[in-house]
Formats: sequence, C-alpha cells, structure tokens
Amino acid sequence: MTSATQPTANSDERVKEISSFRNALIRPELGGIVGTIAVFTFFLLFAFDSGMFNSQGIMNWSQISAQFMIIAVGACLLMIAGEFDLSVGSMIGFAGMLIAIFSVTLGWPVWLAIIVTFVIAVSIGALNGFIVVRTGLPSFIVTLAFLFILRGFAIYLPQTIERKTIIGGVSDVAEGDWLAPVFGGKIFTGFFQWMGDNGIIAVFERGTRKGQPVVEGLPMLIVWAIALVIVGHIILTKTKFGNWIYAAGGDAEAARNSGVPVNKVKILMFMFTAFCATVFAVCQVMEFGSAGADRGLLKEFEAIIAVVIGGALLTGGYGSVIGAALGALIFGVVQQGLFFAGVESSLFRVFLGVILLGAVILNTYIRRIITGER
Repeated sequence: MTSATQPTANSDERVKEISSFRNALIRPELGGIVGTIAVFTFFLLFAFDSGMFNSQGIMNWSQISAQFMIIAVGACLLMIAGEFDLSVGSMIGFAGMLIAIFSVTLGWPVWLAIIVTFVIAVSIGALNGFIVVRTGLPSFIVTLAFLFILRGFAIYLPQTIERKTIIGGVSDVAEGDWLAPVFGGKIFTGFFQWMGDNGIIAVFERGTRKGQPVVEGLPMLIVWAIALVIVGHIILTKTKFGNWIYAAGGDAEAARNSGVPVNKVKILMFMFTAFCATVFAVCQVMEFGSAGADRGLLKEFEAIIAVVIGGALLTGGYGSVIGAALGALIFGVVQQGLFFAGVESSLFRVFLGVILLGAVILNTYIRRIITGER
C-alpha cells in the first residue's frame, strides 16, 4: 500500500516548470528583438517618405547589414566559446590585399587567388587559436597582436610591390572567372526584372537602361550573410558540436572533465571567424574591384557590438546567432536610416551606443528577474 506522503515524479521539488513566456524572456535574442522593433519604429515614423523603404533604400541598408552580419556570425560563435578575436578587421584588409596581389600583380587566376587567400586566412585563425590554448594567454592579447601584424602586412606588401596602398584592376582580371560571381554576382535577376515589369519595384525611366529595374538582383553579399546565419544557427542549436561551444565558454574545466575537446572547439572557432572575415573581404574586393590597406578598420569592434546587442555575454557560454544577426541588422538600418531621416551622420555612434547600452541592460535585468541571479 503506497503512503499518501510519498513524493511523486510530478511533485519533485528539484524540478521546476518554466512557462513558455518566461523561457522567451530569458532568450539571448530579446535585446536584439526589442532593439530591432524600436529602430524600425523610429525610422518608419521619421523617414518613411524619404525613400528608405522603397526597393533601392531597402537594398542599401540590407547590404550594409549583411556586411556586419557576416563577421558577426563568426564573432558570435567565438564569443560563446569564451574567446575574442580583435584581428577581424585587419584580416579583412589583409585578405583583400592578398587577393589583389595574387590576381592583379602576380597574374594568378582569380579563383586560385581566392582559394589560396582562404587557406592562408584560416591558417592564421588556427595559429591564433593554437597560441591561445597552448600558452593560456588571453585571446584579447594574442589577437590584438595579430591586429597590428596583419594590418602592418596589409600596408607593407602593396607599398613594397606596387608602391601604393590601393590595388585596382580586380574587376578586369575577374571577368569570366568561374568563382568570382560566387562572391560578387547577383541572383534572382529574372525575378527582379519581372517585379520591375509589373510595377512592383522601380525601374529606370530614361537612358540606355530604360525599363531595367533599379535593383537588378540579390547581391551575393546578402546571400552569404543569410547562409552563414542559417548554418551558424543550426550548428549552435541542433548539433552536439553546438553544445560543446556553449560548454567551452561556460566552464572550460568542467567541459574538459565531461569529455568535451575544449581546445579543438576554440581553435575551430578562431578558424571560422577568420573564414567569415575572408568572405567579407572577397565580397568587398569583388564589389569595388580593388583592395585597400585600410579596409576593415574597426570592424572587429563593430562585430563584437552587434553580438552583444544580440544578447551574447562577454564572459562566454551564452548567446545566439539569430541575436547577432539582429544586432547587425540594427547596425545597417541605423547607419543608413540616419541619412534618410536627415540626421547628422556623426550621431550614428551616439545612436548605436544608446542601443547597445539599452540592449545589454534589458537582457541583464530580465535575466536576473527570471533566474534569480544577483
């Protein structure tokens, strides 16, 4: 005969059910979602008739957001793993310069220049990670050193070889290359032409381009951004490796004791961050047809800010790729939206700082309420 006082599985005081609403409140994306709603509401009110939300305006801020998004995905996964990479911006300039030197100066096929550049960049990312895990030095210090090393090479190489810090002519040598359109082309051009023909989007009214849509297709920059966000989100939320990333950033020693290959995870995340920076660099070189030694300046901080706005913790073990993507979207919308709204462009950093502070405070405050943290 069962005692009336015997505890059951449903009455176990160690098990506490949390409502779906409370679960939603402690999601890392909360700050990014609130920030995105606030930003779009602001510009819908103050810049709706400025052209910001027509086809060309949407494409403008979408491309800027995509740039931030590409590097934010890599920075997000690395931060969740408990590390930073301050060399991202310099890697963008360095990788772009390598492509220009290999293809324009040395005469290599563009596809070979791109592949070799990816190999070099990812290898440098692996070296960053190897130094961090083997020496125990903070990744902040190690990657800060590489920030200067890579930027120095990005300036030294073109000055030594070409006697200048900007190398052009990439568009000419990329003509007919099979790999270049993967980074610098456009897709769905037929669909955009159909929308133009049916009056859904604007078309040119005069000149040699009469009848052609103002927005001719979806740039590969945006395609890469969307693809990286999807892949990063799936890895982080649907795979065992994603659990390893969280574990490595949450408590590395406990993760090691549980059999998680923490060092391997961290090195791979450094490599992925370098890969994302190189994707950005290749897309930028293909877009402008040139490489500059100053490209990517301060992008490492912008990537980190986007990730923090998206709800990631600087201490690691907590964050979301979707949140980082929303943080990048906020970046792009604010940067272009201030122009459309007629606001002084120098206030961009002020606006961004307010959003950053507000998102962090909101995330921290609500998480403390829900979890009881102090």
